[in-house]
Amino acid sequence: MSERPVIGITTYVAPARWGPWEQTAALVPLAYAHAVARAGGRAVLLPPALGTVETTLVAVAGLILCGGPDLDPARYGQSRVATTAHLAPERDAPELELAWAALERDLPLLGICRGMQVLNVLRGGTLHQHLPEVVGHDGHAARPGHFDAHRVRTAPGTRVSAVLGAETTVMSGHHQGIDHVGGGLVASAWSPDGAVEALEDPDRRFAVGVLWHPEQGDDGRLFDALIKAAGA
Repeated sequence: MSERPVIGITTYVAPARWGPWEQTAALVPLAYAHAVARAGGRAVLLPPALGTVETTLVAVAGLILCGGPDLDPARYGQSRVATTAHLAPERDAPELELAWAALERDLPLLGICRGMQVLNVLRGGTLHQHLPEVVGHDGHAARPGHFDAHRVRTAPGTRVSAVLGAETTVMSGHHQGIDHVGGGLVASAWSPDGAVEALEDPDRRFAVGVLWHPEQGDDGRLFDALIKAAGA
């Protein structure tokens, strides 16, 4: 590949500290950028901003919707419950707008954790606001602030299966999950407890969402697939 495809990554909006300074910052864990670079791409950060789709998407060859706090349940027709404690209202509308435009343009897209949920809600899907109440355990977020390993099985014939094989180990740290799958999407991976772990749009070149964090660890196959689609 003579040129590295530019991959836009949406950002967290959070307090951060560097040197003597402490301010609200647009940031992502460096693992995202490293994963893109290892796969042959060049990462650029996309802080949330409405009305910037045209100038943004002309500049990037692919898009990553990063993880982060919960979506506002009003976005999928539910009232907020006590366990939906951390929201990011400044991110919701810009990320939904950006993801919609990326799908319309068939721009390669990878949604990670919250990013997968954005993809599902965008297509009219809904979320379980607290997955432990559905699956009966806290295994998807056993240790707050840490990622824990578990197995997932994939659906034969899907893009996720083609990339990762029939079964693989992933790193997770989330308390919400997929309830109803959005229109035009298909579930393509599940954890042993039956929770949906991946979604994809079979009508797009590459539009995949995973509930785990593939930037954690050494398995870069999803990033390889994103970069390959972006560079095509």
